Amino acid sequence: MIKRVDYFSSSPQAIEILLEQENYLQRQFSGTHSVTTTTWELVKLRISQINQCAYCIDMHSKDALKLGESPERIYGLSAWLEMPLYSGPERDALAWAELITSGQPVTDEHYQHALDSFGAQGLVDLTIAINAINSWNRIVKAFKPEVGSYQPN
Repeated sequence: MIKRVDYFSSSPQAIEILLEQENYLQRQFSGTHSVTTTTWELVKLRISQINQCAYCIDMHSKDALKLGESPERIYGLSAWLEMPLYSGPERDALAWAELITSGQPVTDEHYQHALDSFGAQGLVDLTIAINAINSWNRIVKAFKPEVGSYQPN
């Protein structure tokens, strides 16, 4: 197996753009936002499951636990539609995340429901967050950092 490049050190300016986006989202979701930090972490984990990004699944599971998330909600996430463990806003965010990640058309009904759930800024921020984790998943799958090496701060 060949050694893959370290994307952080190989293109620090490009990675800094992605990190600034993460910093913006962290500030938004930890304040008085319609999407909470916990919901954001669940969205990141669910999208990483869909994209089968092992490193990101490991990372976001650890981060969710650190935030106080229960193990049941973490391992139940792959079947969230059938699990009674998630709130209405969490379900709305997960549904929007799956729709955007799938690349399926966003109907007027989907859009209106998401807009009603999150408001204009919340919907834009959540959509940017969904785009961000999809981007990270693709970067990580290309450069393959060691699964299990992530340690939360």
